[in-house]
Amino acid sequence: MIVLGIESSCDETGVALYDSHRGLLAHEIHSQIDLHALYGGVVPELASRDHIRRLVPLTQQILHKAGLNRHDIQGVAFTAGPGLAGALMTGSLMARSLAYSLGCPAIGVHHMEGHLLAPMLEPETPDFPFVCLLVSGGHTLLVRVDAIGQYRVLGESIDDAAGEAFDKTAKVLGLPYPGGPHLAKLAQKGDPQAIKLPRPMLNRPGLDFSFSGLKTAAITELRATPPPASEDLAASFEAAVVDTLLAKCKRALQQEQLATLVISGGVGANQRLRKQADDMCEALGGRAFYPRLEFCTDNGAMIALVGALRLAENEQSALELSIRPRWSLDELKQPGSH
Repeated sequence: MIVLGIESSCDETGVALYDSHRGLLAHEIHSQIDLHALYGGVVPELASRDHIRRLVPLTQQILHKAGLNRHDIQGVAFTAGPGLAGALMTGSLMARSLAYSLGCPAIGVHHMEGHLLAPMLEPETPDFPFVCLLVSGGHTLLVRVDAIGQYRVLGESIDDAAGEAFDKTAKVLGLPYPGGPHLAKLAQKGDPQAIKLPRPMLNRPGLDFSFSGLKTAAITELRATPPPASEDLAASFEAAVVDTLLAKCKRALQQEQLATLVISGGVGANQRLRKQADDMCEALGGRAFYPRLEFCTDNGAMIALVGALRLAENEQSALELSIRPRWSLDELKQPGSH
């Protein structure tokens, strides 16, 4: 089955073609960073309008790249949630209309399930079960993954997501939007031990996260007299976030008696996080897996993959428009189950 995947949950327009036998055929991602940079954050109405402009040309582009035409598409997968309602609606309408015109099934995919399974797009894939750290601008979750559709949330952020804390701290440092990657780049020039910052909630049991206090501590340090060097604050902040994330990952692996860790989502591209995760898993006798860097951020390939897996079990979505801006991962079921 050849499946077209459409991702439009926020500010990236992603489209991809996935063949259930040959794997990923083609993909394209259009980022709206330049569009929203003027405002210092995503403007939902502008995001929706840009998805409308991009979806058809990008779909034509990947069909050409794969040497196919639209009649070769045998299923359409789209992000149904969670995300921005207007942005989700544009992708859903495109997917439903195309599937209806082609007489093929369409299926709404959970955005987080796409991130959870994104490493399955790589040549080497993790075996079930594993623990996944899903960490991005909007989400910080620890999830036990036993099979496709069989997920149990072990812990989550009770306030700011890790990526959100990165972006807000970067903004105070005067770094360009989006701030997270710029902060990580600045951190390479600094001393991660220069400033003592807290590792939130490590002295408490459980697997939940909290990053608002760490963000506030970093901002307080920056406003001190004299202020610390920006690169030292960036390095110290990054180290505190990574230490906190991986301490909870280690706790989760030990609690669940597992040795395989998957890290996905936008913050999963952070090189300090990857290096320390590799070292931690090796010390535990296990291994860490990641998507390639371009699939850490939102993309159509992960949506096409999940769609292909679920369509293969004869799942499909009803014809009427159905999006879920809020949608818990715990609500998902295994493909084929009712």
